[in-house]
Amino acid sequence: MKITFLGAVEEVTGSKYLVEHKDTKIFVDCGLFQGSYRTTQRNREEFPVDPSTINAVVLTHAHIDHTGYLPLLVKKGFTGKIYCSQATYELCEILLLDNGNIQEETAKQFNEQKDPSAPAVDPLYTKADAQYSLGFFHVIDYEAPFNIGAFTITLIRCSHIVGSSFVVVSDGKKKLTFSGDLGGQQLIMNAPTPLKHTDYLVLESTYGDRLHSEGDPIGILGKIINATVARGGKVLIPAFAVGRTQTILYCLYQLKQKNIIADIPIFLDSPMAISASELFCNFKEDYTLPVSQCKEILSIAKNIHAVEESKQLDDLDGSAIIIAGSGMMEGGRMVHHLHYVSDPKNTLVMVGYQPAGTRGGYLRSGAQEIKLFGRTYAVRAQIKTVDMFSAHADYKEILEWLAHFEQAPKKIFLTHGDLESAQSLKKKIEQRFGWQVIIPTYQESFDLD
Repeated sequence: MKITFLGAVEEVTGSKYLVEHKDTKIFVDCGLFQGSYRTTQRNREEFPVDPSTINAVVLTHAHIDHTGYLPLLVKKGFTGKIYCSQATYELCEILLLDNGNIQEETAKQFNEQKDPSAPAVDPLYTKADAQYSLGFFHVIDYEAPFNIGAFTITLIRCSHIVGSSFVVVSDGKKKLTFSGDLGGQQLIMNAPTPLKHTDYLVLESTYGDRLHSEGDPIGILGKIINATVARGGKVLIPAFAVGRTQTILYCLYQLKQKNIIADIPIFLDSPMAISASELFCNFKEDYTLPVSQCKEILSIAKNIHAVEESKQLDDLDGSAIIIAGSGMMEGGRMVHHLHYVSDPKNTLVMVGYQPAGTRGGYLRSGAQEIKLFGRTYAVRAQIKTVDMFSAHADYKEILEWLAHFEQAPKKIFLTHGDLESAQSLKKKIEQRFGWQVIIPTYQESFDLD
């Protein structure tokens, strides 16, 4: 068995892992690189493997940095099956189509604004390409081993988001396990399933160098909202459509039920997040909410579907809470609302990971101004970060999860984290367990035999 690392090495996004044995080639995850312009341009580089030679793809979960390259893979000649859980498939129906639309719109805007002498840019793929790729999906039950050529694959419930899975690949002699994104102690999701054995482990390291802040995230969010309302301001919450938005809605529901915050309007301005919330309640095995309350909790906000409705949010009177994507503020409807950061009465609350080079990363690091659609805005609003909402385990939670293994994996490969985070987690695992830990580089291969 051989593994080659083709993404999410020494960085967070672009998860792609090639696993080979005899005449079988599979990919575990096939995601887009996301973040800065320089990073996203890597999606346009020549693919390092002939897609027509890949037998299958197996997905850990639906997030675009794990699935967003699939329409392009199919476009380039992949003809195999894409295996995943039921919830992952249903979320991919939402996320991939939305991303195809984003690719088209981004290319259109670039071509309209580019120098006339510069060549036109084609979208990475279209909404139609994304729709076509969905025909290659094949749903698999948890804990139900299935075969792909020389491999036996098993999905194990992970609980990072609904539908997320550990992927266990076996050649009959050894097991290679992919953590995907490892969830920590979340407000509405179950804890990740403890595993007892694997020969090799590919482990995420997003927060390998830090601990999430302690305290009551609901109470902290309530104090931020109340302080903003006292100033007559608005609260902007950029949030990832899948997972984070549902958690924030749960928090706002709790705050309103307990009369901790004023009865101000809440707007969910993200068609993708609205669709994700509508299917969330169908997968009760993944979350801790009472089924009877799930839809009530997730309907606390007024859903904004139409573009014209969204534009009206840019001229609101009085206090309000606006939740919109994207979580990193690189695209989506939140970008159209960010002009509100020029008003000191308002507050921008960041509740997710903000990589360097993204608009969210700049704001988190104290940027004094931001550029939006050719205009520059001074940053006068309060910029707050509440990192207790993360769906990624911090290093303490990762170590606690690793402690369930009854014997040491032969090797642990750290991915899905910047180099500093991976190096920090490597040191912590070696100090606590004495296990062999490797931080792979791009296109590096390892023979597991």
